[in-house]
Amino acid sequence: MAGLNAATPLPVEIQLHQISRVLEIAFDDGSRFSLPCEYLRVFSPSAEVRGHGIGPGVLQVGKKNVGVVDVIQVGHYAVKLVFDDGHDSGLYSWDYLYELGRDQAARWQDYLQRLAAAGATRD
Repeated sequence: MAGLNAATPLPVEIQLHQISRVLEIAFDDGSRFSLPCEYLRVFSPSAEVRGHGIGPGVLQVGKKNVGVVDVIQVGHYAVKLVFDDGHDSGLYSWDYLYELGRDQAARWQDYLQRLAAAGATRD
């Protein structure tokens, strides 16, 4: 998982919108991202999701309605997201959250293609 480096924009605001299931995060470089909980769950940085070695990790299915129940700050470099499906083992570094926001469209499209190829759904 990416850590904190000198070039990493730092978050200035993090808001969890539980009804719409979106985590909104603003960075000190002016970037602001609205990250759906499903997207955050599907791209969790945990070993359970990413896998324990090289490769695409474990395809997450059935996460369309997942929500976040808690956002816990970890030091000055990350947050731990607690999902309502029980998943809580990924630490989302500022670097990683920024990457998820910046690359959201491409990552999401890749995920949808992998789902289709596996014959799986988001439901």
